[in-house]
Amino acid sequence: GPALLFVKSSQGKGEGRRFYACSACRDRKDCNFFQWEDEKVSETRLAAREEYNRNHQPSFTHRQNVDRYKNFVILPSSKRRFCQKCQQLLLPAEWEKHSDHQFLCDITTAQLKSPSQLLYPLENKKTNAQYLFADRSCQFLLNLLIDLGFRRVLSVGTPRLHEMIQSKASQEEEFSVRSLLLDIDFRYSQFYTEDEFCHYNMFNHHFFGGEAARETCRKFLYEENGQRVIMVTDPPFGGLVEALASSFKKLMAMWRGTEEEGSDNKEMPMFWIFPYFFESRILDFFPSFSMMDYQVDYDNHALYKHGKTGRRQSPVRIFTNLTPSTIVLPEEEGYRFCTVCQRYVSSGNQHCEICNSCTSKDGRRWKHCVLCKKCVKPSWFHCNNCNCCTLQKHSCEKTEAGCFVCGKAGHKRSACPSLSRT
Repeated sequence: GPALLFVKSSQGKGEGRRFYACSACRDRKDCNFFQWEDEKVSETRLAAREEYNRNHQPSFTHRQNVDRYKNFVILPSSKRRFCQKCQQLLLPAEWEKHSDHQFLCDITTAQLKSPSQLLYPLENKKTNAQYLFADRSCQFLLNLLIDLGFRRVLSVGTPRLHEMIQSKASQEEEFSVRSLLLDIDFRYSQFYTEDEFCHYNMFNHHFFGGEAARETCRKFLYEENGQRVIMVTDPPFGGLVEALASSFKKLMAMWRGTEEEGSDNKEMPMFWIFPYFFESRILDFFPSFSMMDYQVDYDNHALYKHGKTGRRQSPVRIFTNLTPSTIVLPEEEGYRFCTVCQRYVSSGNQHCEICNSCTSKDGRRWKHCVLCKKCVKPSWFHCNNCNCCTLQKHSCEKTEAGCFVCGKAGHKRSACPSLSRT
């Protein structure tokens, strides 16, 4: 899809030179697209680009994959094979072509309903970072959505939540929740129809299926006049918050097409799942959001696991525009309701009378610093040289260089006014 516009800055030299690069891949090894904004591209180079794109298309279209799946499910289990190298369901006529590859044989119906466990997770941190919800977190999210009365879930980059909803819908007649998965991983097109999955890039709001896929998403949001639908998204944590927020606002605008005139400021209900240390960046773009204390954990991430203590706890939280008091967190996992803050907090998050808030972000009990006039992490101490709280073992030497972008003191690169204008 469309590239994003970036700026190459040199410290203290102002705006720098602007260039286009891939929206999804931050590593040039994964996508070598690069073009200066003011560069004129030759016809030869454009033709080479088109040729490269043609040669890197998937083997089958989404429609072909749907037809292949229909043929696959009617096969006896002894003839159901999955190529682990190509990450592809194989029909008997294709076995010979993949004869020197590693197979999974006797694929069951249960495996077909849980493709996120059949497919290899794409774990390149700079490209996909495809970490999957643990069952505990997935089940909690689904139960919460049901309790809040939502009946449709726009699952943006949350394949495990989507497949849990799909599986329950096929097994339980009374289960009335439906999901539409938007994901950049085209492998899921092997398992879901065009009404269940759209190939989508959340960094530039690009539907690879064109207007037909966009219309599928629009119709899904339009149902019931836009009521009882929520967006749940779990982006790669290395992704640019600005780009993600822009796409999410466009999805909200698509949903607002169902709303009455005069309600342009109304936001679609949303759960944005992201690490707590991005709180200020998310609130910059969505001031109505608040962060819940619930720790989201993942099956295939070494650090983001539930039950660990101190800094080993999962830093991943739920940011939402729903009223915090309605998000009920499980007491059996150590969460309690703070009557002053009117929200559920972790057991270690003690209410600070001075700040008049439950201030902890990471699950540990934070302490109030009178000099800083705020609560800080328990491992931090006030440094009179730096005039702020910081780790006990730190360097007090203040850099004179200031902001990397403009060279001025008083702010960091991420908050630079010059960068915001660019």
